[in-house]
Amino acid sequence: MKCPFCGSPDTQVVDSRVSEAGDSIRRRRRCAACQKRFTTYENAELRLPQVVKQNGTRADFDVERIRNGFQRALHKRPVPTEYVDQAVERIVQQVLGLGEREIPSRQVGEMVMRELYKLDKVAYIRFASVYRSFQDAADFRDALKEVEPSPPRRKSR
Repeated sequence: MKCPFCGSPDTQVVDSRVSEAGDSIRRRRRCAACQKRFTTYENAELRLPQVVKQNGTRADFDVERIRNGFQRALHKRPVPTEYVDQAVERIVQQVLGLGEREIPSRQVGEMVMRELYKLDKVAYIRFASVYRSFQDAADFRDALKEVEPSPPRRKSR
């Protein structure tokens, strides 16, 4: 690390400590040339991937877009904001866990649909109707079949 005072590249770490939150390391350094001390912080850099859209264009992964999609689908539905935040966080963690530099928008949409399915079936149908471009009532019937529980089977004698 270069000294911020004299520009010398020769510095030594005198002390290292993990922050209280545990998400960064504080290092005290001393310049070998001018003997001045300074502090640096080391943080992990997590980069979300680029989203490759259907038409081939790329865009930054935008957590707010995910959140807005949830809010639209869940409009006037009895789902606490806390649950939405947790679902969005699960999606972000899944995307980071993939470790990819690019991810198809279709894959992100499927992740959103899985989370909506767990939260609220009506919101799931709303989102699916736009996401899958429903054309007629048959498309809605098919989606409803996905969320309706199957009737119990009769026991045969």
